[in-house]
Amino acid sequence: MSKARLIITAVVVEGRTQADVARAYGVTEGWVSKLMARYRSDGESAFEPRSRRPKTTPTATPAATVELIIRLRKDLSEAGLDAGPDTIKWHLDQHHGTSISAATISRHLAKAGLVIPEPRKRPKSSYVRFEAAMPNETWQSDFTHYRLADGTDVEILTWLDDCTRYALRVTAHRRVTGPIVVAEFRAAIKTTGIPASTLTDNGMVYTTRFAGGRGGRNGFEAELRRLHITQKNGRPNRPTTQGKVERFQQTLKKWLHAQVSAPETIEQLQTLLDTGA
Repeated sequence: MSKARLIITAVVVEGRTQADVARAYGVTEGWVSKLMARYRSDGESAFEPRSRRPKTTPTATPAATVELIIRLRKDLSEAGLDAGPDTIKWHLDQHHGTSISAATISRHLAKAGLVIPEPRKRPKSSYVRFEAAMPNETWQSDFTHYRLADGTDVEILTWLDDCTRYALRVTAHRRVTGPIVVAEFRAAIKTTGIPASTLTDNGMVYTTRFAGGRGGRNGFEAELRRLHITQKNGRPNRPTTQGKVERFQQTLKKWLHAQVSAPETIEQLQTLLDTGA
């Protein structure tokens, strides 16, 4: 039996005073009075505990904003663009004049069933995050495979600023070679200046320092040494070291696959890259 029922019964059935009942049950007289007033107005429902939830929640996200979050998620996903909380937050800030945290956006996406749980995925807290403090402090680079509509395999080379995540140069090639890496690196420098350092994987087009027994420097390494640029390489089999450029390539390929007309030639692909990168 609930305490409310005991108190009301003691007053109504036993005829005891509210002050006596309050002392006996260790509650305030004011609460006993409130219970009796509720009993007189609501009857038996007064015995049931009431929710303490506030009638209004001024800080709750407006329904219109929640609908906008879900619509942006849908539109960005259909366009083949990144549709994560940070991207949605940027669109809300820049195009809709709405400021809301990425955590709140993530919560509403999960509530709407738009986030697929990945229980085996490593938590973000387990990663050691790093980011260049200034533009041109570090450039990341990598290349990825892409198949044209006619079945031809090509490769896309990317140069990305680590601090701003700005795509400095994105180009398509039949095959990325050492001379191509050097040429595109020089082209990026002409546009944005010389970086203090570069960060890449250990592919032979970027470094030959770790090639067993071969030693020496390739063309890219010689170019870095000539310009007094620090060369940094990720650990083998640890792609998260170059996570920013890896993520950019993932988003880029997703966007390319979402286009109505897939490029049939490398020239058409380059036109698309110039448009979307």
